[in-house]
Amino acid sequence: MDFEYLQESFEVKPEPFEPETVEGPYLQIMEEPKQRGFRFRYECEGPSHGGLPGATSERNRRTYPTVELVNYVGQARIEVQLVTHTDPPRVHAHSLVGRHCNENGICTLDVGPTDLTAQFSNLGILHVTKRGVFEVLSKRLREEKRRMKEPGYKLSDGEQQVILQEAKELSKSMDLNIVRLKFTAYLQDSNGSFTRALKPVVSNPIYDSKSPNASNLKISRMDKTSGSVLGGEEIFLLCDKVQKDDIDIRFYEEEEDWEAFGDFSPTDVHKQYAIVFKTPPYRCADITRPVTVFLQLKRKKGGDCSEPKQFTYIPNNQDKEEVQRKRMKALPQPYDNWRGGPQGGAGAFGGPGSGTGGSGMGGGFQFNPPVDGSGFFVGGCGGFSGGAQMSGSTKNTTTQPNLIQNVLQNRAALGAKVNACALLQYSCTGDVRPLLHLQRHLCGVQDENGDTPLHLAIIHQQTVVAQQLIQALSSSPQQKFINKVNKFSQTPLHLAVISKQTRLVELLLRSGADSSLLDHNGRTVIHLAAHTGDESMLRVVLSLQGEDCSHLVNTADFSGQYPVHLAVKKDGEHCLRLLVEAGAKINMPEQKSGCTALHLAVKDNLLKVACNLITELKADVNACTYGGNSPLHFAASQGSPPLCSMLIAAGADKRIENDEPLFLSSSSSDEDDEQEKNETDDVVQQVHSLAISSERKLFNPRKRAAVGHTPFDLARCQKVRDLLNGSKAPNHSSPKKTRISPEEDNQGLDDELITKLCVILTKDHVPWKDLAEKLGMLTLSHLYQQSTSPCQKLLENYQVSGGAVDGLLEALQSLGVSDGVRLLRDRQPTEDKHSTDGTEDSGFGSQSIGEELTNPAVANH
Repeated sequence: MDFEYLQESFEVKPEPFEPETVEGPYLQIMEEPKQRGFRFRYECEGPSHGGLPGATSERNRRTYPTVELVNYVGQARIEVQLVTHTDPPRVHAHSLVGRHCNENGICTLDVGPTDLTAQFSNLGILHVTKRGVFEVLSKRLREEKRRMKEPGYKLSDGEQQVILQEAKELSKSMDLNIVRLKFTAYLQDSNGSFTRALKPVVSNPIYDSKSPNASNLKISRMDKTSGSVLGGEEIFLLCDKVQKDDIDIRFYEEEEDWEAFGDFSPTDVHKQYAIVFKTPPYRCADITRPVTVFLQLKRKKGGDCSEPKQFTYIPNNQDKEEVQRKRMKALPQPYDNWRGGPQGGAGAFGGPGSGTGGSGMGGGFQFNPPVDGSGFFVGGCGGFSGGAQMSGSTKNTTTQPNLIQNVLQNRAALGAKVNACALLQYSCTGDVRPLLHLQRHLCGVQDENGDTPLHLAIIHQQTVVAQQLIQALSSSPQQKFINKVNKFSQTPLHLAVISKQTRLVELLLRSGADSSLLDHNGRTVIHLAAHTGDESMLRVVLSLQGEDCSHLVNTADFSGQYPVHLAVKKDGEHCLRLLVEAGAKINMPEQKSGCTALHLAVKDNLLKVACNLITELKADVNACTYGGNSPLHFAASQGSPPLCSMLIAAGADKRIENDEPLFLSSSSSDEDDEQEKNETDDVVQQVHSLAISSERKLFNPRKRAAVGHTPFDLARCQKVRDLLNGSKAPNHSSPKKTRISPEEDNQGLDDELITKLCVILTKDHVPWKDLAEKLGMLTLSHLYQQSTSPCQKLLENYQVSGGAVDGLLEALQSLGVSDGVRLLRDRQPTEDKHSTDGTEDSGFGSQSIGEELTNPAVANH
């Protein structure tokens, strides 16, 4: 393209600009136009209601865009026209309309000789439809070229071609929702004509009020304002209208040079008004106290931001169940030589304290049995049931109280003897169960955390003690203590699963522990076992639960997740299989967003788990979330060719549309939506008349009257687009060529080459599984095995997933397939490698107008 012509095409007068100096005349903007809140209108809507206001305009004090000619006396002409928001500004397809505007969209005011201020009070902006952009630009560029020449000048064919090419390039990059005003002042020459042009000045951008970029960014509400320092906290954010492919969630610190961005994909933006994202990790993971930062919405292109909101990072708590904290808790102070508790408390086993009136271990009745020299009982300890302290004879006693005193003393003496016998037996055998049996009624006592002795034994991993307590409780009326809960609503069984003590879990379940009880998160032990990812633990829990608890595998916790969802997050393939065998529904959606286990595996990029879900557990590849997204939508939005390849091979429907309106993010007004829909319907009618047979054309959003986005619309890289279009190799017939990326220099596989390689591998009897192992693709072996030609399916998946020829060469060499190696080496130097551009592209509103123009199926119409 002629560079000098591009420079001249923006100068509307042939004479050179007057220099802008302090001494010489120059033009300056006194009142900028209002950037937001003004609506562009189509020609069919008639004139706009009110002119374009100024930046400081208020309801009771109207202002308008104003410029002033400085350092000049005399008459002058001020012209204003629309230009793009790019730098340098280019001619825009939209037009200015108003009292002093011509058909080319240029408004003119004459000023002087005394008042050199020009106020444009009735400007409107005429919105050109997308289909008319190329024609309008071509016309305006021709007019400007003629004005640069002599009157009546006729453009040559070469100049016409340059203008058409410039209009095409300009239409590709032009944003129809943003314009700027370019003011140019013309001074009189010696003949009285306004031909002496001063340097133009350009205003701030003006945004169409119905454009997603027009509204001010605003965070209306968040469901959380704090999270772990490690990040990964899921937050729901409500906002004003945003554009899916032009928004970031920025975390930053004012005092430190640190910023990070929330993690979300296009499928996490709901109808432009809500975003579900995960927090980024803080710059330092070893904080000891909460740290407050800020977060805000930020546009990628314009850079404008919302008002910041505070967010607090809290230190990492790996002990959410407080098991470790309880293990670190200090034990009570030791007793002083068993003579009595601290501060005059009770002696051991109900012995007399250091003070008068000390009670027994159970607050029992105090009596005066014989003691040895150390003060310890000779033959017993205090009673269990508790009672009033009774001294020797008093005045006015009756026979009845004396009788009660004698009975109580006899019972206490008997209890002391029983305890003494148990203690002697323990001393001889080391078996503590007799002692525990006598104290079993105290096994329900709870500390400040609500933990019983059995809770504490499990927390401190005292396996033998826990087993003895369980045996003591299981053969007594106090069996209900085995299901007693602490302040986290945790039973001993919950804690045994959390701490991964499989033997205790089995013993508890066999002793009557209830597996249906819920903890503070609404999780049963099945949820907890699935969340640990421990196959043996889950096997024990599932095998020993009662028949009345079989429904628990399909029960959601308080966050709406089922055991299968928790197992996926722990990459638990074996746990998933056990759950399905126990009756879990693998396609059950979690209750927050409707994601199935397969959705979560794809979202977390767990290729092996996703393959296992499809091939072994028969997960539905076309299940949709509450927003209408299939697993293929997620895989395409993440730009993952291997996941897309696997899902398509398993029968994923590439035509499924989600609930997000296709044209919502790219239209500039409500009427523009309708206009765009009408244009789309017209194009669809014309395209179908051509009897389109290519599957690719079904996925171009400009050629179908679609309701929502297909996976193709969300594709973030060219490899995924080719895969979704059914292309096994780049389209060599395409006239458009782009630069080949370094990753693609080694890609030389096409249908013909794959077919020849399959013939060679079959002839040499090379097992396809050996080749899959060499290529590192055994995770998809079940899919290849189900195919009629496993070897061909393997090579096709290797090609679409970005596998290089060098890697295939190395694999064939290691297997001794000399004919295959020779074939690849012969083809590699002469391979015609066209582009499969791997740069990321959001797929939302990113298709430019130029793509329509360069597509023959549409451009011809």
